[in-house]
Amino acid sequence: MSLPHDIPISALHYYLTAPYPCSYLPDLRARSQVATPEFLIDKAMYSQLVRHGFRRSGTHTYRPRCDHCRACVPLRIPIRAFRPNRAQRRAWTRHAGIEVSVHTLEFRDEHYALYQRYQQQRHADGEMADDSRDTYRNFLLRSHVETALVEFREHGILRMVSFIDILDDGLSSVYTFFDPDPPQASYGIFNVLWQIELSRQLGLDYVYPGYWIRDCRKMAYKIRFQPAEGLIHGQWQPLPDLKGNL
Repeated sequence: MSLPHDIPISALHYYLTAPYPCSYLPDLRARSQVATPEFLIDKAMYSQLVRHGFRRSGTHTYRPRCDHCRACVPLRIPIRAFRPNRAQRRAWTRHAGIEVSVHTLEFRDEHYALYQRYQQQRHADGEMADDSRDTYRNFLLRSHVETALVEFREHGILRMVSFIDILDDGLSSVYTFFDPDPPQASYGIFNVLWQIELSRQLGLDYVYPGYWIRDCRKMAYKIRFQPAEGLIHGQWQPLPDLKGNL
């Protein structure tokens, strides 16, 4: 069933989850606002939701709504104004030989093995370190919007896999995992730069890399792609490349 493209996000229903342990900041409790029903959230609807700070995990569409914390800041990169810094230019040059191919969503043992290595070496203390095949499928291979699975290979060796949603105005990074072993590799930086370049080629305006969390090392790097805009108090505002307070 095709849906009209002018359905407002007010047509959806929203509920708050019960508090749960925060994945990013220790000793804090988090809550999420979840958008339903899933069948209404197509590409056009999801594009609106992302502009209002929502993300998705599988077909679960949510945004942080914590009781006493606003650390998660939705981020986007205006690609026409983007200028890479020195470290980003080095990463682009270092991995210039990477071969990129785009695929439909399907389970591959090679991808899952790389996902496990990445989780166990980069996020060993996280809840995803022991994800089963079914959990992996539900997280990354289920989508109600337009999603691409992208492989990155060097000399035929799988180095990185990225899942990207194509929105009305940009690309939204769902999740990326990569080979944690090669020394001096900058796969994560290269991936964001590649998404920016792809957005340019597609005539889109933004890359949405997810949430920026200043006090979480694993999430703080995103603001290094400048200029960056954050959704604060319902408005997209410029965010400088800083480590201090907003």
